[in-house]
Amino acid sequence: MAGQTETLLKSILAGIDRGELNPGDVIDETSLIAKYGVSRTPLREALLRLEAMGLVVRPPRKGAMLFKPSLEEFLAILEVHARLEAQAAGLAARRLSPHLRTQLEATVVACEAHARAQGDLDPDGYYQLNLAFHKTIGEASGNPFLLDMIKMNARKLLAYYRARYRYAGTIAQSALEHREIAEMIYSGRADEVEAHMEAHVQFDRVTVMDLLAALG
Repeated sequence: MAGQTETLLKSILAGIDRGELNPGDVIDETSLIAKYGVSRTPLREALLRLEAMGLVVRPPRKGAMLFKPSLEEFLAILEVHARLEAQAAGLAARRLSPHLRTQLEATVVACEAHARAQGDLDPDGYYQLNLAFHKTIGEASGNPFLLDMIKMNARKLLAYYRARYRYAGTIAQSALEHREIAEMIYSGRADEVEAHMEAHVQFDRVTVMDLLAALG
């Protein structure tokens, strides 16, 4: 039973990460039960864990659905997320290993190449590169608990970050900022890169309102 719960949990989280599930989407419990050949008990346990993470809510007279933030909730989550990402970048500037430096440089180069070759096209493809960039910095922080906190908060906002790359010029600007952040990490400028990373992941209030409207 525990194994079935873990399988369902990972499946739903993967669906969020890939953009197959978006804020406000109802979790199709019948489909999941049929797909994985499980009973309703492990599914309910998986949903309870997602609810505890803040990723699933249960509105009255509705089934379980993905958390969809209000404007105030979005801004509050973003404030915390920006500080976590900034802390990871600062730690990475002090702890970056040779292996992760190579990995980070590869992701930055891939982001730059995508921006040059595709421009504003293929925002979803660029978004996957962006995830790799931030994941590598989180790993370079050397703090797995911090990385887990970043992942949990990020999943509440992933759909909105993905939608942001559909705006003209955003991909090129993101790739430029990735290069700047990487160079600060390479040279050990912890305080500077913390401030730069915090600004990099933040949205202004108007942009947040636009993104909330774009996703219904």
